[in-house]
Amino acid sequence: MSTTRWLDENEQAVWRSWLKVMRLLPAHLEDRLHERHGLSMTDYQVMVEVSESADHRLRMTELAQRTQLSKSRLSHQIGRMEQAGLVVRTQCPEDRRGQWAELTEAGWALLREAAPGHVEDVRELYFDQLDPEQVRAFADALHKIADRLDQSPATGCANARAEIACAQLAGDAAGETSSVAAAG
Repeated sequence: MSTTRWLDENEQAVWRSWLKVMRLLPAHLEDRLHERHGLSMTDYQVMVEVSESADHRLRMTELAQRTQLSKSRLSHQIGRMEQAGLVVRTQCPEDRRGQWAELTEAGWALLREAAPGHVEDVRELYFDQLDPEQVRAFADALHKIADRLDQSPATGCANARAEIACAQLAGDAAGETSSVAAAG
């Protein structure tokens, strides 16, 4: 049986500060987005992911992976955004079961309107608290942690892991189909 590696005083202080930042920063950013533009952080994240994708559309399975939302939660999220006129779902011609999420003109306009203020909020609440050396050190630390977490197969509950595995299999199968079609 292994011995617990308890956090020392400094590690405990860092960990507690990190937990506080994880609670407070998203809440502050979301409050400002909602107050100014009626958007949640998830609305904004979905719009950014779609806007930065090729052809400004994204397969729903890919969007679920990028946003770390279950397929069910993403479907409800997109439904709310469709009702607000920000996105539309379109059928994927290559895969009858697949769907794309695309920004509408109203969605694009709102994203262009919200982005400058959101970036300024991120700068004010996050980066303005750090000098350039601290930003570099923090980036290095976060990259190491993110790389470690990306390697871990145990992300989310069993249902979320199963959805990710199915999406990856479907993506692999689609890639094989396109490779065969391209070769033929």
